[in-house]
Order: sequence, then C-alpha cells, then structure tokens
Amino acid sequence: MAVSPFVNCTEISPKCPAQAHFYGYAPDLGTNLFFTIFFGLATIIHVVAGIRFRTWSFMVFLILGCLNETIGYAGRVIMHYNVWSEAGFQIQISCLITGPAYFAAGVYLTLKHMVHNIDQRYSRLRATWYPWIFISCDLIALGVQGAGGGMAAAAEDGDGEDPLIKIGTNIMIAGVIFQVVVLVFFSYFLIEYFVRVFRHRDELSPSTLATLDSPRFRWFLGGIVLAFLGIFIRCAYRIPELVSGWGSDLMRNELDFIILEGVMICLSTLALTVFHPGWFFPAMTDDSFFGLIRKNRRKNKEKENSDEVQLVTLQNGLAGEQGVHYGGSNRAEDGDGRDNDEVVKPGTGQLST
Repeated sequence: MAVSPFVNCTEISPKCPAQAHFYGYAPDLGTNLFFTIFFGLATIIHVVAGIRFRTWSFMVFLILGCLNETIGYAGRVIMHYNVWSEAGFQIQISCLITGPAYFAAGVYLTLKHMVHNIDQRYSRLRATWYPWIFISCDLIALGVQGAGGGMAAAAEDGDGEDPLIKIGTNIMIAGVIFQVVVLVFFSYFLIEYFVRVFRHRDELSPSTLATLDSPRFRWFLGGIVLAFLGIFIRCAYRIPELVSGWGSDLMRNELDFIILEGVMICLSTLALTVFHPGWFFPAMTDDSFFGLIRKNRRKNKEKENSDEVQLVTLQNGLAGEQGVHYGGSNRAEDGDGRDNDEVVKPGTGQLST
C-alpha cells in the first residue's frame, strides 16, 4: 500500500499546501468566526432562558447542541490558520457531526407537550412515548456518529487515505442515515397529528381552540417546523458528502458546507431561540421529571377542590328542598320564642345547635 506524501504534514508549506488537504481549502476565517460567536451567544441565551422559564430538559439539549457547534467552529477557525492542524480537525469533525442531534432532541421534546396540552385523543401514541422513542433513537444516532467521528479524527493523515478514516466515515454515514430515518418518522407523526386535530375542530374544547388560534402558539409551531427543516436539510446534505468520500468535489466545496451545514443549523438554532417555549408555549415550562410531578399534584389538587365544590353544591340543592342548608345556619324559634341556630354538619345530615 502506497504511503501518502502528506502523511507527515503538520503545517502549510510548499510541500504541504492547503489544496493537498482533503478539504482542499483553509476554512474561511470570517464565516467560521461568525458561527463561533453566534452559537456561543445562543448558548448563553438558552442558559438564561432555561433558568428563567424552567424549561430544564429543553435547555439541556439546546445548550449541548450550541456548545458542540461553538467548539466545532472554533476548530475550523484553528484550521484557517493551519489546515493541517490535528487538533483543529479532531475538534471540528467530532463536534459538528454530533451537534445537530441535540437540536433534534429538543424538537422531539416539543411534540409530547403539544399533544399533552391540545388533545391526546388524536395522537397515534401516548404523549409521554414521543420523547422516549425519538430521543432514544436520537441518542443512538448521536453515539454512532460520535464513534465514527472519533475514529475519523484519529486518522494519521489529512488526505483521506488512512484506513481508519474510511472506517470512521462509514460509521458516520450509518449514523446520519439513521438520524434522517428518525426525522422522517417524526415528521409523519407531527403532520398526521395536526391533520387529525384540525379535522375534528368541532370536537375540541374552547380552551384547546384558544390555544390553536393563539398567534403565539402558531409562531411557536412555525419555529419548530423551521428548526426541523434546517436539521433535516443538513443531515440530507451530510449523506452524499460523506458517501462521495474524503477529498471529493462535494467535500472540497466550502460554499456548500457553509450553506447546507452552517446556515441550516444557524436557522434551526435561531428558530428555537426566538420562538423559545418560555415565551411562545408556556405549557412547556418546568418540563423536568420533578416538574411533571408538581404539575400532576396541582392538577389533582384542583380536581379535589372542584369535587368538593360540586359535592357541597349538590348537598345544598338537596337540602334546600327540605329547608336546610349544608354548611350554613337555619334559624328557628324554640317554644319559648328564643332564636336557635341549627347547623347541619356537612356529610352527616344531622343538626347541631
């Protein structure tokens, strides 16, 4: 097997030009610096918004996604100064291949809350199943892509001829394809659910109709769709890019990478930030495990209070027919003309004076 003449390249020189690298270019400084700053700021915003609105699960996924993108583009900034930098390559290939999976997990999480707060009857699955199924699959895709990216990053040369980089690439391809399949299934459940909901608008409660007609909810749903499309387009681009091989024309086209990778994930992040559920879909607040317990306790308490009110109302209605009030006083006169306060003890039907 022939040894690549660039296997020992560590910096740009006449013997190791940038064009010999399988990217074929030194990443543009301005573009990658912009992406680094953008995702860094988005990280801070999601920390603040997550704590402010207590969207804990959503916050964790978005922060992890933003951090991966920030670090990944920082690696490309390093490669701008030295495309042969092993550290820069390892950082960007490992982080940028896995980052979008975290954003996808955040999108998957929203469907559970939408189904739970609109109407469970028109969903194919129970609301709580959506994050378990889709986020679990997303984590599998993340693990596969991360393993492939780690192997590719461990390759000894930058011209794509190392066997390790080819094995890592195939693993990454499998992970991205699996992620696309999961995204397709998610889109089916999302679209089908809302089609069924709108077909049965006449059966929905006034509060549900108010939610669906709310401009804030519609903006939120539009943001989720935009984020989904950005992630889907990025993943669809990654498949032919990796399949075509390291050093292919597609991989050496920086403009395609900027638009179909960087801009698409920027749009997804922007949508999930501007249309944050804390502002546009408050039902997602306090979405942690303990938060759900607290919400269930509040609902049970409200139900108990409602039941007590209905019981007292029913008892008063029945007692009213007999001239007796539950929980109140019924004034009567004794034989000696004195007033006597008679009170019916709630739940006993007995009079007390």
